[in-house]
Amino acid sequence: MGLIERVLTLVFGADRNVIAETAEVFRVNAEAEAKRGADLQGAALRQFAAEFSCARSGWFDRMIDGLNRIPRPALALGTLGLFVAAMVDPIWFGARMTGLALVPDPLWWLLGAIVSFYFGARHQAKGQDFQRDIARALAASVPQVIDSAQRIEALRPDGPEPPAAPDNPALADWQALATK
Repeated sequence: MGLIERVLTLVFGADRNVIAETAEVFRVNAEAEAKRGADLQGAALRQFAAEFSCARSGWFDRMIDGLNRIPRPALALGTLGLFVAAMVDPIWFGARMTGLALVPDPLWWLLGAIVSFYFGARHQAKGQDFQRDIARALAASVPQVIDSAQRIEALRPDGPEPPAAPDNPALADWQALATK
């Protein structure tokens, strides 16, 4: 019993499992891989939430953002309402459309310019905010990436390897012509 116990203690004892540790050299531990994947996904979601949170804006900014979101749904729902009105009461709808037909063209152009500038300016402002946030995130991460790349390069024994000579004679001739 002592010999068997010693062999089993050697393989499985002292909170070790030599068989499992050896198997993990050849096959990834599925549970540990799932945990790493979940940790990575959680970190990505936290970073995304930090980049796009409204924590930096005050209550007034959030209120104005909310008000700025009203016109598009109002225009879409209003247009659908016109279709419903045309089906429910065609005479009422016809009278309103006749009134719209009497609006002079320059007034329509003015309305088009106002709506275009409103939506265009909002689109531009939101786009610039997004680009500013992306630039800020990149500026914060670039030094870390450069540092990591330099540390990895420092691990090379004699610096970067030169490119290998091509095995293709036609390619070698072409490269020789290109360098002349």
